[in-house]
Amino acid sequence: MTEELFREDATLLSCEARVTAVDAAGVQLDRTVFYPHGGGQAGDRGELRLADGRVLAIADTRKGPEPGTILHVPAAGQEALLAALVPGSLVQAAIDAPRRQRHMRFHTATHLLCALLPYPVDGCSITADYARLDFHTSEPFDKEAISAGLARLVAEAHPVRHRWISDAELDANPGLVRSMSVQPPRGSGRVRVLEIEGVDLQPCGGTHVANSAEVGAVVVTRIEKKAAQTRRVVLGLADL
Repeated sequence: MTEELFREDATLLSCEARVTAVDAAGVQLDRTVFYPHGGGQAGDRGELRLADGRVLAIADTRKGPEPGTILHVPAAGQEALLAALVPGSLVQAAIDAPRRQRHMRFHTATHLLCALLPYPVDGCSITADYARLDFHTSEPFDKEAISAGLARLVAEAHPVRHRWISDAELDANPGLVRSMSVQPPRGSGRVRVLEIEGVDLQPCGGTHVANSAEVGAVVVTRIEKKAAQTRRVVLGLADL
């Protein structure tokens, strides 16, 4: 199992960790600040710094081959350096901080968007360059009105926090689940939920800013009719 430090504190940028497994596919650690691709959010990039000062560049982070493990995928052309790592090796794991910050801003913005558009979500993607949500509805959307609504929620500076609820609590409140395509994981006995105070509450394992004000200037860049019952909203950050 990999201890997922980012679940409790998304602002952690680095940590000391011990290698638990390594092969051509990547490196597994006993603990990490790297978020693995999942729930629509892209995996983190960054580096693993070896004890001798050499640096292994990490191009992506994925869920590992065993439940509860995380795989740090190296950039191409580092086979010799990868071979120098063995189980038990100590490394300093550090993420690409500006990229993570964009993920956090975009991911929180998608929750604000869900509050403005109360329709089931049947697809999402959160990257460093844009975020998109696909809503299950035939209703037309107003680009300018949605952008204005997002600006209002950002300016209102709502606190953002997470907590854990039991599987039974989630089952008793099925309306918390907005996504049709990504279901919250069950089986561990608890589910992580993300709350934007007074605005939104739903299961989410992703990384987020601590206050809606930290989302900054977010705008709707595009609205598409993807199918008769699907409307896509694409978000951008005005300062990127």
